[in-house]
Amino acid sequence: MCPAPLGQNFLGDPAWRKRIAEGLPIHAGDTWIEIGAGHGEMTEFLAQRAARVIAIELDAQLAHGLRIRAEEWPNVAIVESDVLLADLALLAGDDPFHVYGNIPYYITSPILHRIFAMPRHPKSAHLVMQLEVAERLVSPPKHREYGYLSVVTQFYSTPEITFRIPPGAFRPPPKVDSALVTLNFPGAGANLQMHDAGVFMEFVQLCFAQKRKTLVNNLRAKFAKKKASWKNSSDDVTGFDLVEVLREAGISATARAEELTVAQLAELFRKLV
Repeated sequence: MCPAPLGQNFLGDPAWRKRIAEGLPIHAGDTWIEIGAGHGEMTEFLAQRAARVIAIELDAQLAHGLRIRAEEWPNVAIVESDVLLADLALLAGDDPFHVYGNIPYYITSPILHRIFAMPRHPKSAHLVMQLEVAERLVSPPKHREYGYLSVVTQFYSTPEITFRIPPGAFRPPPKVDSALVTLNFPGAGANLQMHDAGVFMEFVQLCFAQKRKTLVNNLRAKFAKKKASWKNSSDDVTGFDLVEVLREAGISATARAEELTVAQLAELFRKLV
């Protein structure tokens, strides 16, 4: 087995590969996109049950090995590409699709943002990631793990931890526990009628800029000006009474971002932007 130059930890345990495959909603007729196909550890399971599999692999040596293996899988296409640059929806064509990935842990957040930014989302995404990150994605408000990544994930999808995976399932074994996370689309944002999700996410980042600070303190610098100056901070205009705006939104003047649901953050965003 070749080393993991791109931070990959391959699923070396056949029993865990089988368990993960059984946890995926693979049905005849489905299209699946696999992120970081590696040696084809999970590609084989997908190929056996799905109508079409698009396996993305950045490492040239691994992609070459996948092409050889794919000669036995007529429904599998190998794409040698960086997933952060690939257009997943374009690869899927007009078909509804699902995503699976045993992703390098150090780029978990960029991969999630890449999926969320797609103009057409998958029906579901199933990602093996570090357990600590998985717990952030599913965390509710008022919990220590709840933060910006929780909000963005829950805005676009409905996340859940399918099960935990021990280090021994991988080769080489990571130093942390892992988890299979399921993201079902859409998420809470589908009911919030948010016309500019990108600007909303910038606002959420600002709310969580310093978690120990209150919303008033995190928002004061940006919203010392009126709505019209959100994109033009040079305007010389008077500011919001942030405490009053929070009160109108039903939020305490001493609240921190970690106390607010996605819907409450969206309501506050509408009042300020």
